[in-house]
Amino acid sequence: MAPKRGFYFYPIFLIVSLSALFIFSLYRSSSLSLSSSPPISQFPLTITNFNKIPNPNFQISPNFSFTIKVLTYDRLRSLSRCLRSLAAAHYDNEKVNIHIFIDHFKILDQKDQDNEYLDKKLNESREILDFVDGFEWKFGEKMVHYRTGNVGLQAQWLEAWWPVSDDEFAFVVEDDIELSPLYYRFLKSLIVGYYYNASNYSPWIYGASLQRPRFVPGKHGNKINIDKETKVFLYQLVGTWGQLLFPKPWKEFRLWYDTHKTKGVKPILDGMVTTGWYKKMGDRIWTPWFIKFIHARGYFNIYTNFLNESALSVSHRDTGVNYGKTAGPDSNLIQESSRESNVFKLEPLRNLKWYDFCFREVIPDRIVTNVDELELVLKSVQKANALVVVSVDQTSKMLTRNLLCHFARLNVWNYIFVGPDSEFLLDLARRGHTVVNADAFFDTLKEYKSSKLSKENIVKALVVKKALEMKYDTWVLDHDMVPVNADFFLDSVKRNPTVDFYVGKRLGLLFARSTGSRIWNNRFVNEIAQSADPTMSKDGGGFGFIAGKLLERKGVKLERFDEGLGFSVEINAGDDNGIVLKNDTKVVFWSSDAGSGLVQNRLESLGLWIIDSESHCKAVICHPS
Repeated sequence: MAPKRGFYFYPIFLIVSLSALFIFSLYRSSSLSLSSSPPISQFPLTITNFNKIPNPNFQISPNFSFTIKVLTYDRLRSLSRCLRSLAAAHYDNEKVNIHIFIDHFKILDQKDQDNEYLDKKLNESREILDFVDGFEWKFGEKMVHYRTGNVGLQAQWLEAWWPVSDDEFAFVVEDDIELSPLYYRFLKSLIVGYYYNASNYSPWIYGASLQRPRFVPGKHGNKINIDKETKVFLYQLVGTWGQLLFPKPWKEFRLWYDTHKTKGVKPILDGMVTTGWYKKMGDRIWTPWFIKFIHARGYFNIYTNFLNESALSVSHRDTGVNYGKTAGPDSNLIQESSRESNVFKLEPLRNLKWYDFCFREVIPDRIVTNVDELELVLKSVQKANALVVVSVDQTSKMLTRNLLCHFARLNVWNYIFVGPDSEFLLDLARRGHTVVNADAFFDTLKEYKSSKLSKENIVKALVVKKALEMKYDTWVLDHDMVPVNADFFLDSVKRNPTVDFYVGKRLGLLFARSTGSRIWNNRFVNEIAQSADPTMSKDGGGFGFIAGKLLERKGVKLERFDEGLGFSVEINAGDDNGIVLKNDTKVVFWSSDAGSGLVQNRLESLGLWIIDSESHCKAVICHPS
């Protein structure tokens, strides 16, 4: 009997159906599992139990080493308290070495020191040595360095460590410091989370301080004001009351120090309280050197912020180099039983706040590469509905950094730099200066590929367009000028309100009132993009000049900046004896073909060259928020 049609079909159909159901169930189970657990990068690294160090998908180096550097002099009671607190901490069966540096007492002229005094100091030193010899350190190696002569606090710090690898870390404590039993677990978690985790690593972080943040070194700076939810943040200031040092930045600092000290360069940074300390105490202290280095490099330190004035490291501020008499503990030490012991949170680096020496918030890495990013960044930059667009193309780094120092001096922060893709542009961005990468931005603009104008000028035209649409009055500065007075950027509100645009002829400057957005539209940007012809470039050809010519052709009412009568001063190749700044002088400018050496000499004679030999601001100027 022949099989019926479909006899073989039903078993095959049943097998296929069951297989599909099985595969779907596996897929559904897998997809539910994945969807219920977002990627690790979306979570803050939260430490709620200090028994284990978190290790989410990245490993600490097998060559990792951690050494405690204890600096002591003649305070046995302080040293014993410090060492006992270190020995009481949790190291979780990990190897932690300790290196104790004992500075020798001072030996002055023998005529001023009798044998009784010398015997007393010798006995004090031997008591310290006896205590250190008998101090048990069961967590790793104990090393003792007893100096043959007095070197002081600066050498104690600077000569305490030279890292032999990028996996070696030093934790430096002075002898009047007392540590929380939880300090090592927290530092280890920082190293794991912010040094070995590539997604959270930044080469601009030089370490972490466990002391409570309480000092702003910039004169007239902001008060330290951190919301209670913020447990970890970044601050430029080094903290000497329990400072973790990362190997690479410390090596870099030591070499920088050697160069400057050898050449007789002093760590003078105007506007800083620490400079006053140095002028009074000289090389008895080391922090002004490190602060000058940090200012030059733009590096940051990790700090903690806990409630009730508590910290993982407490200074008892005993009598010594920094204190004429004992001042007592500066903070409350966090214990295992305290409320703070189980709420440490290490947020992803991108979520942390950064603060400079004035305790002014710094927002690093604001880089605009396309139109979609522009609006959000402009909102974060503009102040009082005004924006300053600065060109950095075809100019030296020195001139740009000098301009930045003048912006800081004048309390001008609503600027954005437009320039070609370069390491310099990226360095400006990571230091907190907002930039537009003209090369990357232009690559997203298909409609302007055949333009006769430079990439940077097209991008500037689009930045102005967006700013005007957002109701921001906008200045466009070429690179060859320095504002002298802050009123330079405030005069826009005093000008003729019926005029939307002001331009300069010799001065590469453009001012566009926000009401000009009806004129500065897409059609006008297209006209600018096709306007680079010889007749427009013969008188200078700067962006403001080109835009002004086009506006005149369209019959738009505009005015010229009064480039004489004290408004501006031009630097030229002639004799500079007649160059003076008047009270109403707003800007100093020069032609694009003026040599940088000439410009520097002229600005120096006018007191407007305010960067040092390494192109860093000579001063930190704080303007309280």
